[in-house]
Amino acid sequence: MARRLSIRHTTRVSYAQPASSSHNEVRMTPLTLPGQTTLDARVTVSPATSVWSYWDYWGTQVTGFDLMDPHEDLTITASSLVETSAPGPLPTAPTWGELSERAAGSRLLEFIGPTERTTVPKKLVRKARGAAAGLAPHEAAAAVSELVADRVAYLPGTTGVNTSPAQAWAQRAGVCQDITHLTIALLRGVGLPTRYVSGYLHPEREAELHRPVAGQSHAWIEYWAGEWCGYDPTNRVRADESHVVVARGRDYDDVTPHKGVYRGVPGGAPEVTVEFTRVA
Repeated sequence: MARRLSIRHTTRVSYAQPASSSHNEVRMTPLTLPGQTTLDARVTVSPATSVWSYWDYWGTQVTGFDLMDPHEDLTITASSLVETSAPGPLPTAPTWGELSERAAGSRLLEFIGPTERTTVPKKLVRKARGAAAGLAPHEAAAAVSELVADRVAYLPGTTGVNTSPAQAWAQRAGVCQDITHLTIALLRGVGLPTRYVSGYLHPEREAELHRPVAGQSHAWIEYWAGEWCGYDPTNRVRADESHVVVARGRDYDDVTPHKGVYRGVPGGAPEVTVEFTRVA
């Protein structure tokens, strides 16, 4: 079932003391893809300044801006209107041999090896290979995702942005970023090219029209099995019309929603809010 979502993503940074300048880039503009059409999108900044945009190496739209005068705080508002539809049937998967051959001769190779954020102990890779043994790619992806979901409970506040997948596994709790990194690490370990997806998830599948709902940014995976296939290991579902894709890369470092530097004293944690309104 198709749906049309209005999304308002606001990031506020209050500095401990006024920053004399700052340089920023944000990845908050939803992509237009099969099954997802961005009808309108804009990023505004306060204090007001000019913004520019470009497409990065991973195919994400990036908005950049500089503030060269002293400022006590910074507010970034990304507003978008996106139409989404339910995913089609899974593609016919290649054999493991065909998949390995395709990955070795294409950019899929970038999504098969570990990164700093997706490195796990060998014993965890062996556990994932055991779960995937004898299964075709789609079934292997589901089995490994279930292995992670059964082990790591979604529990906000238990981890930080720099928590490793092994730490999340050991403490049996984490947030969507941790669960996604861990699933990526293990799927790559069994031979499936897998990438990190950053975006939004409407928290109510049967949302009432025109009623604003508080939500948050979300992360999930896409694995390659003939085509890129989205799966949300945190919620144990295929990525569907409730998911809105903003950015994709090897891990969180490639898709960070807001990053920048400023000149001033340390301090000033960001406050982030996301509001959804289903309009059709």
